[in-house]
Amino acid sequence: MFQWDKSCSYDEQQKRRFHTTVRSRLKKLAAELDLPSGSYDLRSNRAGVAVSGEVTLHHACAYIQVGQFGLSSGHGILIRTCKGRKDYSGGPNHFVALAMLDDIPALAAAVRAITGVSRRDSNASQFRAA
Repeated sequence: MFQWDKSCSYDEQQKRRFHTTVRSRLKKLAAELDLPSGSYDLRSNRAGVAVSGEVTLHHACAYIQVGQFGLSSGHGILIRTCKGRKDYSGGPNHFVALAMLDDIPALAAAVRAITGVSRRDSNASQFRAA
């Protein structure tokens, strides 16, 4: 299991592991949500040496960003709705624990509850053109 509460600040090795692990988990999340290939972006911003940076999964109606911005509270996954992949402000912010990256089905359930992305969405093709 990854040590989510170990700070990336001034630790290049930890930051590299953090970004690699988060990208891998977000790919698993996309699969769990049945997001069609090409219907989402997966971006990584390593930022400066004093912070973790963030990794973002941006879908037509869901914006999920992972970073250590809530390390003291244990929260580090931002989930919100959006209107396409050019919408960077989206709906209200919701935060869940970084440790949810260790339970992808539970994280997917939270994403579905917050954004309405459905696992069996019969209109999944609509998300391809975002």
